[in-house]
Amino acid sequence: MIRLFTAIAIPSEIGAPLQSRQSGIEGARWRPLEAFHITLRFIGDVQETVAADLDEALAQIEAPAFDLELKGAGHFGEGADMHAVWAGVEDEPLLRRLQKSNESAARKAELKPETRTYLPHVTLAYLKRAAVPEVGAWIQRNNLLHSPPFRVDRFGLYSSWQTKEGSVYRLEREYPLAD
Repeated sequence: MIRLFTAIAIPSEIGAPLQSRQSGIEGARWRPLEAFHITLRFIGDVQETVAADLDEALAQIEAPAFDLELKGAGHFGEGADMHAVWAGVEDEPLLRRLQKSNESAARKAELKPETRTYLPHVTLAYLKRAAVPEVGAWIQRNNLLHSPPFRVDRFGLYSSWQTKEGSVYRLEREYPLAD
């Protein structure tokens, strides 16, 4: 079994300024620069044969390159159940189209449909029993976040490996977008 997801990597020149925002929430597990990404489709644990079918379907995606901007900040969960803080992504129709193509590729590989509404974001920290006022203050300090535009000319299939420091991601395959 291998745990997979598809994503757009955040370029270091866009990710580095995000690191300066990684403070102010006690006990937060801040993600390293190399882990910053925008998930297109979480796959989960699959057999190698399913991974191969998925790779084949992803390689057939034809989509144009586009520009993206990070904008705003938020969190997942409510109250004591808040479990992540993130940088938002400016709405971009071509991103949504790429995400839908990834969903279609997953279905071609006979994976179950994703039922959650797609909310593109870059996870900056995972939280465990974070103080609600601290998270609220962090959101308020970071809600005007706005990155310069960056070019998205590829996406990747990543594997995820659990370590005692948290998840580590490895790029398994890249898929170019038409420029």
